[in-house]
Amino acid sequence: MRRLLLFLTLGTFPLNRALPAAEPLSKNQVLETALRENPTLKAACARWEAMKQRVPQARAWDDLMAGVELQRTETLNPAKISDVEWMLLQAIPISGKNLSRGRASIAEALSAFQEVRRVQLDVVTRVQAAYYRLAGAYGQLEINQRNRDLLTQVAEISRKKYEVGTVTQSDMLLAETELARLSEGRAMIERDISDQQTQLNVLTNRPARSPVGTPEALSFRGSALAAQNAEALAMQCRPEILIGWRKIEAEKARLQLAHRQWIPDPALQIKAREFPGSPGIREYDTGIVFSVPWMNGKKYSAGVSEAEESLAGAQHEYEAARTEASGLVRDQLKKIETFAANYRLFHDQIAPTARISVESTRAGYETDKSSFLELLTARRTLQDIESSGLNQIVEHQIALAELEAIVGVSSYLSQSRDTSK
Repeated sequence: MRRLLLFLTLGTFPLNRALPAAEPLSKNQVLETALRENPTLKAACARWEAMKQRVPQARAWDDLMAGVELQRTETLNPAKISDVEWMLLQAIPISGKNLSRGRASIAEALSAFQEVRRVQLDVVTRVQAAYYRLAGAYGQLEINQRNRDLLTQVAEISRKKYEVGTVTQSDMLLAETELARLSEGRAMIERDISDQQTQLNVLTNRPARSPVGTPEALSFRGSALAAQNAEALAMQCRPEILIGWRKIEAEKARLQLAHRQWIPDPALQIKAREFPGSPGIREYDTGIVFSVPWMNGKKYSAGVSEAEESLAGAQHEYEAARTEASGLVRDQLKKIETFAANYRLFHDQIAPTARISVESTRAGYETDKSSFLELLTARRTLQDIESSGLNQIVEHQIALAELEAIVGVSSYLSQSRDTSK
């Protein structure tokens, strides 16, 4: 009866439900696909290409104007024409308004390019974060399986002890309860794996259910960027700061344009006439036409004031972007330092001690010197420590990727450019 109860209890939960095998997954391969196929990045590139086309439009002269005038003398009959006058009118931008508009458009196009860089950096960061979390989830799956194997062995020891009457049935029930908890934990890990696989598929513009390979095992690595003056580098490379600088350039060009609105641009005018019965042009006139902006001073003064305020606003935004970058870099470096210190603590001190404790308690349980509860407690402690240590690696790697996005310098993008050369 006791054996039947134990068999029914152990048969309630699956002991080894492995995920289907998958092909190896390279991080660089995923990044390459994401940078090539990500729709958000494609949209940003399209906006940049559109902004570049504004430059020749802004720098161009006004269109040539042409017209014809049908003149009638001593008659109201529209069918009778006394002479025909042709006209051409071309404005000459001697004030350089078109050049100022061109400078503003160039600055806006360069700002759009920095927006492309920001999207690139964000895509790279999100891909790396999903990849590291996926690798971490597979690592958690291995930890779960190791603990499952250990508990299965302990359950077998408890069964043999129960058969000879040295332990009570409670040890077996505790073992089965722990196996059930591991099954629950495994299901949560598998769900996390599915979430990260979906995230990678979305970032690479693939169907959400597309198969995703197994990532490489995580290993702790440092970052040369974290050891350098990351804040100074951010001031030179962070897209938000460069966007702010380009906005200042654009507003300066608009302020210059507002001042040049006071300068009238002349328009060269040519008129030629032909008369019925006399083929060809018989006479022509030339002239110069220009606007008189001084008669509408309030309008152009307001334009200058508006441009000055816009320039001041852009300068404040630029300073705000620099201040924000300084704070982000400082906080991120502290986060990286914390994760690195925690990992070393878990890896070098806590985890080895916990493994020794499990082995010692297990040996003691086999020789009836330790209780089953002590063994379970030591095992839970080891599992939590291994899981926490793995999480420290995952978060450390993600924090390094986030630092690159904050600074505006991606090691992968730099490596890709160097390879392409």
